[in-house]
Amino acid sequence: MSLENRIDALLPQEMAEKAETAGVRKAALSFLPLFALAILAGAFIGLGAMFATTTAAASSTLPYGVARLLIGLAFCLGLILVVVGGAELFTGNNLIVMAWASRKISTWALLRNWLVVYVGNFVGSLGTALLVFFGKQYAAGGGSVGEAALKIAVGKVNLGFVQALALGILCNCLVCLAVWLTFSARSVADKILAIIFPISGFVAAGFEHSVANMYFIPYTLLIKAFDPGFVTAKAIDLSSLTWGAFFLKNLLPVTLGNIIGGAMLVAAMYWFIYLRKRNN
Repeated sequence: MSLENRIDALLPQEMAEKAETAGVRKAALSFLPLFALAILAGAFIGLGAMFATTTAAASSTLPYGVARLLIGLAFCLGLILVVVGGAELFTGNNLIVMAWASRKISTWALLRNWLVVYVGNFVGSLGTALLVFFGKQYAAGGGSVGEAALKIAVGKVNLGFVQALALGILCNCLVCLAVWLTFSARSVADKILAIIFPISGFVAAGFEHSVANMYFIPYTLLIKAFDPGFVTAKAIDLSSLTWGAFFLKNLLPVTLGNIIGGAMLVAAMYWFIYLRKRNN
């Protein structure tokens, strides 16, 4: 193998084959390792969301675009930990559709992976929310971090169904494109650079990520339930912030949108371009 072949980024055709192989490997994981890796991914995304929330506490003193860019850059921590550290993330695993479309895995294997990973992501995100809550990180900055968290969550549960669906589609197009770009990488630095712009872009634009919302909204529901004095002091109307609104008005449409964006608009499209003829 020449030096050039060893250091150059993979071309899209090779990326598609690598994504297909990764999908087969992911679908074959036994339950316990898969679930544990999914918990890790939920925790990692939660940490990225925590970092983004802390950064958002300064947003009122900065121009809107600059603040959104910084929040997006902070959130990149989550996917960097997932991809480089190794974990199973539901939104990124929408790319397993490429292996399914090539008939390398069954429909059951695909759905099993998604279900186990989705539940594991929820456990990891919620666990992180609990730890951050008990650490009273929301009180940092004179309570500005908690205020930012509450405003973020209220905005999410007040989205219309179609709006949340559309924002979920756009989000996972960019998330899966970020993961797709990492398949071209030859080094850790390559992977990190591939992740930064798509992820900071979706956060800056205000798109909706189902796993991130498993942290953002439960975290603020904990603040609402167990520190009402903090909420009263911030004078934020939280009447719309409920568990029911979280599941039905945000998580449901956003998850559906994430599947459409990741599985249909990214994975299926790249399969059609690079793998369809080979497998037919």
